[in-house]
Amino acid sequence: MTSRLNPYLGFRNDARQALEFYHSVFGGDLRIGTFAEMGAVQDPADADKVMHGQLETTRGYALMASDTPSSMSRSETNNISMSLSGDGDDADDLRGYFAALSDGGTVLEPLTQAPWGDEFGMVTDRFGVTWLVNITATQPSPDA
Repeated sequence: MTSRLNPYLGFRNDARQALEFYHSVFGGDLRIGTFAEMGAVQDPADADKVMHGQLETTRGYALMASDTPSSMSRSETNNISMSLSGDGDDADDLRGYFAALSDGGTVLEPLTQAPWGDEFGMVTDRFGVTWLVNITATQPSPDA
């Protein structure tokens, strides 16, 4: 197996809702295991919380998430943003992801031409995760 780096998002109580939302945005295969299903319940209130969830998309994205058990502290702040980048071949998909992630979220920067020439936008989705979307500007062909 090839090693890879992918995001693992932490939530308090809404990992399932977040993963299901991301599944609706990106498609793919979603697997969710609860603390009860994995035999790891220490507090009955945590039984139906997500111990591990994983979304594998058809585009090759991997996104993992879990809920923090009641017995553990959790910081409500983060300094991580998700970045989706591509070129003109991916432009329609990336614009669609931006629109879907914006539903119920807050657009911080509309998807528009940036000073560096690419199309760029930022949105914080309804679960508090910030997404940066960048579509590389089409470069003129050398024959033009």
